[in-house]
Amino acid sequence: MAGLSLDHPWAFTFGLLGNLISFMVYLAPIPTFRRIYKKKSTEGFQSEPYIVAFFSSMLWIYYAFIKTDEYLLITINSFGCVVETVYIFMFLFYAPKKVKIHAAKLMLALNVGLFSLIVLSTMLLCSGPTRLKVLGWMCVGFAVSVFAAPLSIIKQVIRTKSVEFMPFSLSFFLTLSAIAWFSYGMFVKDIYVAIPNILGFSFGVVQMVLYIVYKDTKVAVEEDDKLPEYDKKVVPCVPEEKGASVDGEERDGDERAKEGAELSPV
Repeated sequence: MAGLSLDHPWAFTFGLLGNLISFMVYLAPIPTFRRIYKKKSTEGFQSEPYIVAFFSSMLWIYYAFIKTDEYLLITINSFGCVVETVYIFMFLFYAPKKVKIHAAKLMLALNVGLFSLIVLSTMLLCSGPTRLKVLGWMCVGFAVSVFAAPLSIIKQVIRTKSVEFMPFSLSFFLTLSAIAWFSYGMFVKDIYVAIPNILGFSFGVVQMVLYIVYKDTKVAVEEDDKLPEYDKKVVPCVPEEKGASVDGEERDGDERAKEGAELSPV
C-alpha cells in the first residue's frame, strides 16, 4: 500500500475514501438485524441481498489477488465478507425452516458452487492478462446487475410518489461511494472497477433527484404498492422487513430500501 500511496497519491486518496464510505454502507443493515434479534424472527426478511453481497466481495477479492497490489480492494471486501457472514448466519439462526433451507441452498450454489467454478475455470482455462481480463469482465457484469437493484425502488417511488422506501442519506452515501471507486479505477487505469460505478453514480443521482421531487408529497401507500414480501407459497427473492400491520409496514420502508441498496458498495 505504501507503493500505491507514493506512486498514485490520488488513487490512494480515493481508494481510502471509498473504503470509509463502503464501510458505512456495509453496516447499514444493522438496524434490520437488531430487529431480527429482538423479535427472534426474520419475519418478511429474505436472504438474497446478503448472500449476493457476500459473493460480490469474494469475487472482488479474487480479482484483487490476481491483479496483485490491490490492497484497498482487498481490505474493504474482506470486511464485507466478514460482515455479510455475520448477517447470513444470524438470518439462518432465526429464519423459519423453509426459508432457512432456501437460503442455505442458494449460498451453497452461489458462494460455493459458482465461485469455485469461476476460480477453476479462470485458473485452468486462462493465463496471464487473459485471466485478469475474463475475471474483470465477470466482476463488471455482476456489479452492473447488482447496481440495477435500485430500479425496483425507483419504480416504487415514482408509482407511489412516496420516498419512505428511499432514504436520502443512503442514496447520498452510495453516490459518494460510486464517485470514489470510479475515481480510484480511473487513476489506477482499471476499467473493471470504474465502469460499474458509472451506473452506480447514475442511479444514485436519480434517487436523490426523485427524493427532492417527492419528499414533501404526502401519499398513503396502498397495500398493493408495497415492495414484495415473503408469502408462504412463494420462495422469497429479495429481503425486506414487514411489520404486523399496515402502519408497521410503512415504517419499515427505509430499512427495506437499505437492504436493496446495500449490496455493492464497491
